Amino acid sequence: MTKSGTTTSMRRALRREVPSTVGLLADEDDFTAMRRYATFAFDDHPAYLQQVEGLLRALATQGGHTTVALFDPEQYAQYCQDTGIDPDRPASRSRYTAELAATGALVPYTGQPMTTLVPTLIDTAVRHATWEYATTLLAGAGECAGCGEDIGRAAFEQASRLLMRLLEAAGPGSHHVVCSVPADDEHLLAVLHATREGNGPAHLDSGEGAEFATVLAAGIALDKPGGVVLRTTSPGTRDRLHGWRLTAGTLHPLTEAEVFSAYCTDAATGEPIAPEPGVDYRAGFTLAPDEDDRPTHH
Repeated sequence: MTKSGTTTSMRRALRREVPSTVGLLADEDDFTAMRRYATFAFDDHPAYLQQVEGLLRALATQGGHTTVALFDPEQYAQYCQDTGIDPDRPASRSRYTAELAATGALVPYTGQPMTTLVPTLIDTAVRHATWEYATTLLAGAGECAGCGEDIGRAAFEQASRLLMRLLEAAGPGSHHVVCSVPADDEHLLAVLHATREGNGPAHLDSGEGAEFATVLAAGIALDKPGGVVLRTTSPGTRDRLHGWRLTAGTLHPLTEAEVFSAYCTDAATGEPIAPEPGVDYRAGFTLAPDEDDRPTHH
């Protein structure tokens, strides 16, 4: 092999070790907003998505690790203003995408079609924004006037213990857990998936677990009347739904009637909704007491 061929081969080997991040305009309104920049070369969103998919496939063939980030035109404009760079330059868009790679929500590209990638990316971005907002609320909760304890940290620890006790009491099966907490500026929502076999420990994604605990902790720290719902699926049995009300820093079981009412009432109109077939609506079960739990700080 010639020296030139050796150099090319080495560069290709290095290229496979350099991660790539692609900023994606998933929403057509966001795509339209970017068209105000003369250097943005696209004028049709479906065609743009096809080109992005082609780029992702090309990057995948090079053997490197590729992730996709949600490109937000409003945040991009603010970023350019804050950093003093020209938003109508490809290099500025590249710099912003690099910032997203360091701080934003990313989805690995594994060859999935755009019809799968786009909704996954949007969902991931929403979860990331919720987690950031809930984290900000915890950081701003301050210290307990009586004992000097960091309220946010104590609430997160308490929420983590509550989650583990909930999954322990839920038993074996596939569990889908939702936590809902009203906040001043938006409604916080976290979703967690966990599986448990026999008497073994529950298996869950660490990122989902942290997001769930953070949202639950925000409700504890701010003394907000949130709620938790657990749906369990097991082979050969009907799905089971349980519910709890978050008050005074802990989870109090809802009755069977309250769980049924919550699921079978349209939140917008108040009209009844037909029960979902194959599902049992059950009362929340009582969680084992935890001596480390404390009332909400004020």
